[in-house]
Amino acid sequence: MSIIQKAKNIMRWLIPYGLIMLLRQKKQPDHIEVLYAEKMLEIKNYFLNLNYNEQKHEIVEIIDFFKKHEFLTMFPYKFIRNYNAMSIDVFYDKSNKTRYVIHEDKRLYFPENWSIAQIQNYYNNLTIEQDEASPHRYETAEFTVNDGDVIADIGAAEGIWALQNIEKASKVYLFECESMWINALLKTFEPWKEKVIIVNKYISDKIDKKNVTLDNYFYGQTINFIKADIEGMELKMLNGGNEILKKNCELKILLCTYHQKDDFLKFKKLLEKMNFVTEYSKGYMIYIYDFNLDEPYIRHGLIRAKKLENL
Repeated sequence: MSIIQKAKNIMRWLIPYGLIMLLRQKKQPDHIEVLYAEKMLEIKNYFLNLNYNEQKHEIVEIIDFFKKHEFLTMFPYKFIRNYNAMSIDVFYDKSNKTRYVIHEDKRLYFPENWSIAQIQNYYNNLTIEQDEASPHRYETAEFTVNDGDVIADIGAAEGIWALQNIEKASKVYLFECESMWINALLKTFEPWKEKVIIVNKYISDKIDKKNVTLDNYFYGQTINFIKADIEGMELKMLNGGNEILKKNCELKILLCTYHQKDDFLKFKKLLEKMNFVTEYSKGYMIYIYDFNLDEPYIRHGLIRAKKLENL
């Protein structure tokens, strides 16, 4: 089997999630299988040519992964083998003609036009992301939402993080600019609608019809926990939230750092200047949807940050 055919087979598995990411970035390259195959070989060869005995443990795990697997994934660690999209049950709600899965005993809805296979693949990726060994895992036993917290899920998409915390939080703000998710979010959070606010705007560093800043939106309000996964716009969000970040000593932040090459260092420096203590998640991600990804190909998945006064 040729490398291109292998790539096509692999992309059939990846494309439901990958296509959404590409569309969000307003990019839909031609011959995506060819690009993927070329990048797959490039990255795999890079790791296999490293001096195995000189690498730290997290890199050794990646090398071992590529010794055993043909495909390229954002999470090149053996824990992903514990997941199988085809084993996920997808249900149909006749009352609103929409499909959903059961997540932690709650219904998680998806866009009306999504197929069962799309939902299975997408939800499978969500559960992989939040595995305890995942570089994309949001919370830990020591870094979590507390009872009564006011939380903001920025770049909510399907809203799985907010759903996991819906019963602990006293108020939930869901910021999602992609219209395809709004109806699904309304259905998912209908049982808790009295404490959920859905905002169909970007969180940025400016204010207009499509954008709002943290400082403007939460002026004079309490906010305890922010999770942000906004496709490379995280720095603009931070720049638009200087007052909130400086003054709020009861604030925790989960911030994705893999969309741009230097995001981790930029965000770490900015947050520590504002008296946050930071840590990064386990391992590394390979952001396979960036076809310009270059050496060393790996990026930290996210930063967890909280004010030094909280320690």
